[in-house]
Amino acid sequence: MSALQDLRARRKLRLRFQLRRKSGGRPRLSVFRSGKNIYAQVIDDSQGRTVAAASTLDKTLRGSLKTGADKAAAAAVGKLLAERAIAAGIKDVVFDRGAYLYHGRVKALADAAREGGLAF
Repeated sequence: MSALQDLRARRKLRLRFQLRRKSGGRPRLSVFRSGKNIYAQVIDDSQGRTVAAASTLDKTLRGSLKTGADKAAAAAVGKLLAERAIAAGIKDVVFDRGAYLYHGRVKALADAAREGGLAF
């Protein structure tokens, strides 16, 4: 592993450890961003299953987005994920940003999810 990959892996593990301690049994909203798309899912770690998921590759979003790699796309994914999570009965989650810093697309997704009704 390169030094940068090692630092990201350590940051990710450190964050997940803290989330497990402080979650209080709430599901985890996990974010993954690539160069072309952004993905988010609400995961129930106690059962080990995904409760709700959304990404820029969804058929409902793909046609309306200019690109899958900007803040507008991240906001659309956040709103869609919040709708799906609330439909599944989830309102309180813990935000897992992974190894990414909380700015840009990750922050836009989180803000849109909050506006959509999720509490974290």
